[in-house]
Amino acid sequence: MPNELTVITEVPRLPQRATDGHKGTYGRVLVVAGNRGMSGAAILCGRAALRGGAGLVQVASAACTESTVAAGNPCYMTHGIRLHADGGFAEAAGADLVELGGSATVLAIGPGLGRSPTVRPMLRELITSLADIPVVLDADGLNAFAPFTEEFKHRPAPLVLTPHPAEFARLAGAAAPPAGDTPRRDEAVAFARRFGVVLVLKGARTIVTDGRRIYTNTTGNPGMATGGTGDVLTGLIAALIAQKMEAFDAAVFGVWLHGHAGDLAASDFGEVSMTAADLLESIPMAFAVDEFVEDEDDDQLPF
Repeated sequence: MPNELTVITEVPRLPQRATDGHKGTYGRVLVVAGNRGMSGAAILCGRAALRGGAGLVQVASAACTESTVAAGNPCYMTHGIRLHADGGFAEAAGADLVELGGSATVLAIGPGLGRSPTVRPMLRELITSLADIPVVLDADGLNAFAPFTEEFKHRPAPLVLTPHPAEFARLAGAAAPPAGDTPRRDEAVAFARRFGVVLVLKGARTIVTDGRRIYTNTTGNPGMATGGTGDVLTGLIAALIAQKMEAFDAAVFGVWLHGHAGDLAASDFGEVSMTAADLLESIPMAFAVDEFVEDEDDDQLPF
């Protein structure tokens, strides 16, 4: 991989919707998220995929949470992942998800799955068997593969990882997250190059890199440091990929859009009181920002 690094400063646009488009045109997202006590993560991720413009969304969560997840939004479909009596995922769960995900355009995996030893083999089977489908991996999906190895490096479809600093340290096998802007940037780029992934290293001024390009985000605020905002980002990036955005571009636009929605939510609720649900409901207005509205001579829209 070349050592040159291109700094990206322009946020990409989402292609214009076709006048004859239908729900199949805009992709199908399968969200694999949510376990006992963490159904909210699945709901937020699924709702974000819808708000991000995916044509169809299905949320697969632990069977014990399916009814709760289904009540979280009437616009997505649900599936209950089989469990053992002890609460771990069943041996057949991976095969079930492979069958379910075969028709998906993109997989959003990880929020709220928990840290049972059964998570890793289930997700490995899913990611390996559906190697031609892009994956956005977050939260407990990241924890399941920490420290990260090169087992998915030659996977044909993109793999987008979205760790916060502590998750990144675990993925990198480090004792602590990188401190300071330059080490953070350098370690993110080196990690993305080594493992052939798109890395979204979250935090103040989130970094997006594929090892060849790098983008440093300028939107967002401290009010976003609240549970569930990362689950929203996962669903949002997956929805953009589902609509045929290249994975790196989807990550850049998703991060920018997520931060801008957070800024809008903070203006309404204040940084102290805003929640991930407030951010989620601000996504439509974030899409409507002036710089992403079509000019008379422009042939593309951002949504």
